[in-house]
Parts: sequence; structure tokens; C-alpha cells
Amino acid sequence: MIRLSLIGIGTGNPEHVTLAAVRALNEADLILLPRKGEAKSDLVDLRRLLCRNLLNDSSRTRVVEFDLPQRDARADYLGAVDDWHGAIARVWAGLMESHLPEGGRVGMLIWGDPSLYDSSLRIAERVAEVELQVEIVPGITSLQVLTAEHRIPLNALAEPVQITTGRRLRERGWPDDVASVAVMLDSGGAFEALPPEGLYIWWGAYLGMDKQSLLDGWLADMAASILARRAALREQHGWIMDVYLLARRDAGPDGNHIDNAGE
Repeated sequence: MIRLSLIGIGTGNPEHVTLAAVRALNEADLILLPRKGEAKSDLVDLRRLLCRNLLNDSSRTRVVEFDLPQRDARADYLGAVDDWHGAIARVWAGLMESHLPEGGRVGMLIWGDPSLYDSSLRIAERVAEVELQVEIVPGITSLQVLTAEHRIPLNALAEPVQITTGRRLRERGWPDDVASVAVMLDSGGAFEALPPEGLYIWWGAYLGMDKQSLLDGWLADMAASILARRAALREQHGWIMDVYLLARRDAGPDGNHIDNAGE
């Protein structure tokens, strides 16, 4: 039996790692660290740092790195993702069988939180070669850091929020009956598909990291600036991870937005 702990580690700030996450790390016999290529080496570097700083007995817990399979970029997105998840599940199973043939505890450090637009839980369900018992350790999400850094509530007073993806926003437009939309996994500029009138945007990239970048303002005024900042950051760092919140807001007499306090 393998007990697999999917450990949320937040968005890049080591101080956001919870005590529960530290406990799970130190209970693991094996920690698996995925490598996503040189362009995203920052992601594995942070995981290495957490292991060095948080493991009480590094001689007891083995830390094994592996290359993450690449997703096919074909047009059939859902089919490509399904095949990709299957490939990752086979890699996980092979590593567990190789390093813990008699069973034990495995830890995986999950960016943000395992429950929010992360596929680790779905991949774990695909592991058929070994018997798994899965434990979830929640982490701080990029949306929590975004709203904290902008010092705003996620929701308008008594209003719902929808969390969606850039792909979905492009295809479906603004969802019905919501005042605020949080957008994740945007390959860039999905907000351009929306009529900008009356929309305010709070945007953030590399949230929680030392290269964090924030912008906010009326979408009509900020869209071009956000796209330019995003392109410059991607060119500089070789990768980009960003998220944003859009909200319908009324303008005051000076043209500034009226911020309805959250509840």
C-alpha cells in the first residue's frame, strides 16, 4: 500500500507553507519532484529549497526528481490532456514501485492547492499499478494571494464569484448572473474577448515569488498594459504564471471605480 500525500505549497512564498504541509513532508519516505524543463526551472528550484529547509532528517526521506512527460499540443485539447495524464500516472507508478516496493508514504509538492485547477488528484486516480491511499494537504491558492496583495475581497457584497479558465472565457464570454469572474490558466489576453465597459481588473503574475508583478484598473485602460507587461515578463523569465479577477463596477463622478466592500 502506498499512502500518497498531495501537499499544497502555495504560490512561491516559503512562508505560505502550512504546518500540516511540513508534517506531511517529514512523514514521507519518498518525495517526488517533477522537472518541467529548463524554462520552468524556478518551479523545481523552489521545491528543492522547501525540502532542504523543512525536512528534519534528509537521510531518512529520499527526494527523487523526474522529468514530467510533455503534453501533445494538438487541437483536441481534452484528448491530449487525457493522454498526458495517463502518461504521468504511469511514470508515478513506476517510481513508486521502484523506490518503495514494499509500500510506504510518498509526498508530492503541489503548486497552490491540489483542489483548484490542478490535475494531481485526477492523475492519482489513473494509477492502476499500485494500490494508493490519497491524502490531501490544502495550500494557499493564487486567488488568495492575488486578493491579499491587491487588498480586495474576492466577492462583491452578497454576490457570487465564478472561477474559470482563459479558454472558457474566450469560448463562452461573461457568465450569467455573476458579478465577479476569477480567471486562471489563461494563455494570454482572454479578457480581450469581453466588452470592456464597466469591467475592472486586478491582475498578478508570479504571485508570492520575489518577481511578483501586479496591475489593476479599468479593463478598457489596462488591457494593453497587462499584455505588454505579461509579454515582457515571459521574455525575461522564460515562463509566465498569472491570474486575474474581473468585476463589474460602477464608476464614480471622478471616473474611479466604486469598490463595494465584500462580506
